[in-house]
Amino acid sequence: QLQLVESGGGLVQPGGSLRLSCAASGFTLDYYAIGWFRQAPGKEREGISCISSSGGSRNYVDSMKGRFTISRDNAKNTVYLQMNSLKPEDTAVYYCAAGGYCSALVVEYDYWGQGTQVTVSS
Repeated sequence: QLQLVESGGGLVQPGGSLRLSCAASGFTLDYYAIGWFRQAPGKEREGISCISSSGGSRNYVDSMKGRFTISRDNAKNTVYLQMNSLKPEDTAVYYCAAGGYCSALVVEYDYWGQGTQVTVSS
């Protein structure tokens, strides 16, 4: 069964850090671009970062630049999202997705994880 599984979410205070992981099972991530998305209550799912299959290209939305870092370890079949300086407005369910190329569009991705909750609160 082809599956993506996110982990690493939780409750963190403002200014804190979390590292999310996206692990694949049943297929290799080597040939896929991986996007991270998030969805806050009452809002649409939004793309926040993406890394190409080779890792040579990394994209971030402006509000995440300098705070979030995406990386991948193809040997571990895992992609990471390091999140620093977290703010209450970062609270959301975070999803990873695999597709043929980086895109901010949900429809461009073939496989999705179930999501991991990130809550930033004091």
